[in-house]
Amino acid sequence: MTKKITIIGIGPGGKQYLTLEAIEKIKEANTLYLRTEKHPIVDYIKTIGIKIESFDNIYDTYENFEEVYDKIVDKLIKLSEDEDVVYAVPGSPFVAEKTVKKLMDICKGVGNLELEIIAGVSFIEAIINTIGKDPVNGLKIIDALQMDIQKPNSDVDIIITQVYNRFVASDVKLKLMKYYDDEYEITIIRGAGIQGEEKILNIPLYELDRADCLDHLTSIFIPKNVNNKIKRYKMDNLVDIMGKLRSREGCPWDREQDHQTLKPYLIEESYEVLEALEEGDMDLLEEELGDLLLQIVFHSQIATERGYFNITDVITGICSKLISRHPHVFGDSRADTSDKVLKNWEEIKRSEKKEDTYTESLMRIPKQLPALMKSYKIQGKAAKVGFDWDNVHGAMEKVSEELQELKSALESNNKQNINEEIGDILFAVVNVARFLKVRPELALNNTIEKFIRRFKYIETTAKENGDDLQEMTLKEMDNLWNLAKKIEKKT
Repeated sequence: MTKKITIIGIGPGGKQYLTLEAIEKIKEANTLYLRTEKHPIVDYIKTIGIKIESFDNIYDTYENFEEVYDKIVDKLIKLSEDEDVVYAVPGSPFVAEKTVKKLMDICKGVGNLELEIIAGVSFIEAIINTIGKDPVNGLKIIDALQMDIQKPNSDVDIIITQVYNRFVASDVKLKLMKYYDDEYEITIIRGAGIQGEEKILNIPLYELDRADCLDHLTSIFIPKNVNNKIKRYKMDNLVDIMGKLRSREGCPWDREQDHQTLKPYLIEESYEVLEALEEGDMDLLEEELGDLLLQIVFHSQIATERGYFNITDVITGICSKLISRHPHVFGDSRADTSDKVLKNWEEIKRSEKKEDTYTESLMRIPKQLPALMKSYKIQGKAAKVGFDWDNVHGAMEKVSEELQELKSALESNNKQNINEEIGDILFAVVNVARFLKVRPELALNNTIEKFIRRFKYIETTAKENGDDLQEMTLKEMDNLWNLAKKIEKKT
């Protein structure tokens, strides 16, 4: 036997929002089940003489809304076993109605449950009518209880629903202050479309949780930002700014740049990010990451102008890559360790690049990488197929072997052999670093900084003693060097 539930949208407030079809269905009902009796239209429905039952008691029984909605749905399903159920919800059944969504999901998996949905005017239409705004110009609707995932967009008008008490209002205010100034004017709308009960209050954002009209009929309207005083910019803003700078009305310097002229800045900004990381300066890191991001947007804008790709293509590419190379997260594969993850990553990459040989993966490493970094990556890839020492001791012995070969080359005074053997030593030292999980590029940079500090100490101390570096012996400078080492160790 087919069970039937008819869902009726009873509008946002006054009876002017109740459709003729809704009234006819209400009159046909033996009992009208209301999600909540706390709705202005209920008094009018009572005059029709229909028996009414509400689920307000469930709201009083359970602590969170998900439990409430689940219990209401369970109750409706059970009622439908004995009768055709007519269920009325505020506004439109398709707007912010979790019980309707749950019923629709259940209906997909239950062959003998029929849903009939009678459309209704939502609170959104009532708010639009109250504020006199055309949503075609841009409107975003946000649930106050889901602002962790539903982010504001200051480029369009926003309606925030379910701001039903001070606690929710306070949370909404704090989240909005990340995007708008404290003084930004917002509109509180309570009882939109309800004659005699509608209240409109224009206030600065910081007063939101102080308002005295916060209940289940309260929403907030935030007009889009038209004065360019943006508190929190988004990726789209950066792309638009870059496009403006590259336009005919933009900056002469920015217009003159191309992919080749920007190469030095990309390298420079990358190293400045590394420097901020080395210093552990989070404020500087934030700034330098912004500078690096600018270079990415800059190159993307140039490519857009030339018809190759745009920033959305870049973002789509990296998102697709991350998903495809993490099947243990986004698919059915398993990878319980970092080693397994890296192995899967390399295999997927080789498949994507259509590489038939391991040598192709070595040749794919960018030629522009600093030599130490490139050596590190090449050795790591070779190690994945077993071309590696059993332990660090084998790598250390290789360094000793290469040193002996350099000594022989020095004795023969063969410049080509000397150059080759020095390269072999550096390559062997990188291998030792890899076994010890030390990044040779960073380690060498640290040593360079250490050398500069100690040399500065030598020079400063020499001047204090009235000595000239150029007149000092190597032994004298070496004594000061060792003293600098001792001072560093103490600190």
